[in-house]
Amino acid sequence: MKKTKLNSFLAVFLLLGSISFSNGQNHQKNEDDKWVSLFNGKDLKDWHIKIKGHLLDENYKNTFRVVNGVMQVNYDEYNGTFNTSYGHIFYKKEFSNYRLKLQYRFTGEQIKDGAGWAKRNSGVMVHCQAPETMELEQNFPVSIEVQLLGGLNDGERPTGNLCTPGTHVVMNGKLQKKHCFNSNSKTYNGDQWVSLEILVRNDSVISHMINGETVLTYSKPQIGGSVENVDPKVWKSKEGKPLKKGYISLQSESHPVEFKNIEILELN
Repeated sequence: MKKTKLNSFLAVFLLLGSISFSNGQNHQKNEDDKWVSLFNGKDLKDWHIKIKGHLLDENYKNTFRVVNGVMQVNYDEYNGTFNTSYGHIFYKKEFSNYRLKLQYRFTGEQIKDGAGWAKRNSGVMVHCQAPETMELEQNFPVSIEVQLLGGLNDGERPTGNLCTPGTHVVMNGKLQKKHCFNSNSKTYNGDQWVSLEILVRNDSVISHMINGETVLTYSKPQIGGSVENVDPKVWKSKEGKPLKKGYISLQSESHPVEFKNIEILELN
């Protein structure tokens, strides 16, 4: 009798465990199925380009291109002069609550008249203003920038940092008005691929992850501060407005960089 009860208990336990494991697998599968690729690896379909000094969707000097399945930011047609032609390539629609993941790497040499701070420097902009609302000579969109930095083979240089063009955030319970903040990531030298993931929760919390490790978290993204090459009155009236949604863009700042496996998982 005792043995029969024990066997029955074990059977029920194993059945429940099997159901739980199966549900866990299905939950993971369903979540994985929701990841959507934003970049098809073939062309720039569904992306819009805005480069300083040029009209929307004018891909000046073939800056943004697709080569061997990766999206390249390249300056080989610039004739050696960058001339502060900061550029951004925007995905076609806005997002609010999501996880974004991609891989990036820096390649080659910086174009000769690029700014010193822009060497092995790029970024992923989230909660961006719409590309068609950017001024002709505007350097950077109002956005939250996840700054990407490559090592310079000389000391530490973290990546997955935060910069705030025309924005402020709350960090450690305080509204921060400084422009850039370092993460606690490692330094990545050379042309190795680095994995980035960004968690964006509306106007609540944003987290940066590098190679699977959370390196920076902050909250309450909002409009604030100056915007380069834009009349201050344009954004002053919106100061303090929460950033609940926006576009995603990738940056061109004078050093060649590549992006691939750009995917998004929208969250409830």
